[in-house]
Amino acid sequence: MTIIASLLRAAELPDSPTARLDVELLLAAAIGKSRSYLHTWPERIVSSEAALVFAEYLQRRRSGEPVAYILGQQGFWKLDLEVAPHTLIPRPDTELLVETALELLQPGPARVLDLGTGTGAIALALASERPQWQVMAVDRVLEAVALAERNRQRLQLENVQVRSSHWFDSLKGERYELIISNPPYIAAEDPHLVAGDVRFEPSSALVAGADGLDDLRTIIRQAPEHLQPGGWLLLEHGYDQAEAVRALLTQSAFEQVESRIDLGGHERISLGRLPC
Repeated sequence: MTIIASLLRAAELPDSPTARLDVELLLAAAIGKSRSYLHTWPERIVSSEAALVFAEYLQRRRSGEPVAYILGQQGFWKLDLEVAPHTLIPRPDTELLVETALELLQPGPARVLDLGTGTGAIALALASERPQWQVMAVDRVLEAVALAERNRQRLQLENVQVRSSHWFDSLKGERYELIISNPPYIAAEDPHLVAGDVRFEPSSALVAGADGLDDLRTIIRQAPEHLQPGGWLLLEHGYDQAEAVRALLTQSAFEQVESRIDLGGHERISLGRLPC
């Protein structure tokens, strides 16, 4: 017989910076319980079938596969989202985009565009907080579009529309009060691409040219054609790209340009407002 406490003690993930959390999440999923259950009932017996599932999960994690991909889900904002290997895993730092967007626009009707939506995390978080907003979520990867739509349907958010589009290509003539995006922003030769969880994430959602700014340049250049006068553009970028992104925003005639700091103390997002 195997009990919860012994499985937790025996499990090792030497290469994970969040080893204990990973182990608890994987075991809780294997037995179909919450993490709190593991600590409340450490002497409960684990079935042989669940123990085998847990062992498989551990092996996959030891190979470097992210916990979110193993379990097929990830929390973001106040939502639980389905995730898959053809999309980025939503990260806590990206919640700064959501917080800032909610601050920029007052409650009330507004049209919002989420470019490169992936799982739909940003669009769905905004829609859940602002029922009066109409949120358009687009992605060029058809599997991501389908995934975001599944998340939308499961969360029953009727004020979100998910569509296939490579940035603004399928949005001719449409204008919004807010455009928001967490685009690819890693340089092609960045060593982080071959380390940690990022190895398992799609390069198309990570890499943006030699300096990591290609997609940011495209979005900033084209955004004025799709913003209402006085509308905001809000972008996530790399920890060392804020100055360059602010310069791009200024060159495209955006006003009130600034950057904001993430949980790690880095300038993680930048924003600007189209003149009225």
